[in-house]
Amino acid sequence: MKKGLLITIDGPAGSGKSTVSRLLAKKLSYLYLDTGALYRAVACQAIRNGVSATDEEGVAELCRRTEIRLRRVDDVLKVFVDAQDVTEKIRTEPVGLLASTLSAMPVVRSSLLTIQRESGKNGGIIAEGRDMGTVVFPDADLKFFLDADIEERARRRYMELVVRGEEMDYQSLKKDLLYRDRQDRERAVAPLRVPEGAVMVDSTQLSIDAVVKAMLAAIPEQR
Repeated sequence: MKKGLLITIDGPAGSGKSTVSRLLAKKLSYLYLDTGALYRAVACQAIRNGVSATDEEGVAELCRRTEIRLRRVDDVLKVFVDAQDVTEKIRTEPVGLLASTLSAMPVVRSSLLTIQRESGKNGGIIAEGRDMGTVVFPDADLKFFLDADIEERARRRYMELVVRGEEMDYQSLKKDLLYRDRQDRERAVAPLRVPEGAVMVDSTQLSIDAVVKAMLAAIPEQR
């Protein structure tokens, strides 16, 4: 039996999906499923093994022999690839860009689909990504689409990198985000789009707490 709602949060890079999803999951005592981390884990493994995104057979073989697991450790979601903790390694911009490219490949999406659906089958989960409400969980109990304008998304991502001690030119970062937006929206397989029936939330002028409050207000059990 389902122990809670299956809630999806989709949106472009830098819209605040990960932060909001973690906080919302904590508020509801739900599991947080960071699907972007799964694609980043594949990208990290591809870089480590020198597998190019243009080598489809190489990527397919990589997916077949790579074990990816998401585990909650002391209330923090940890990502493990072949039993190695790669939680920090997958958050670099090169990994993010490659993950966006790999996510357009059917073999990659297929290999990760089972993991995602298995995680959500009993409900009580916040599933965050770019095709959660459209492809992975089209029958989700509640769907959100979180967005923000490009300037604000680039600013947020820039500040994240600064906090982590990474240096990157703001304009280059903004250009990379626009490139990822185009990749995500124009890919042939599971492109980023607003799920049918989704609650739209524009976070450009909202604080994180305000976004979480708005989402909680949209959940029937929380009204």
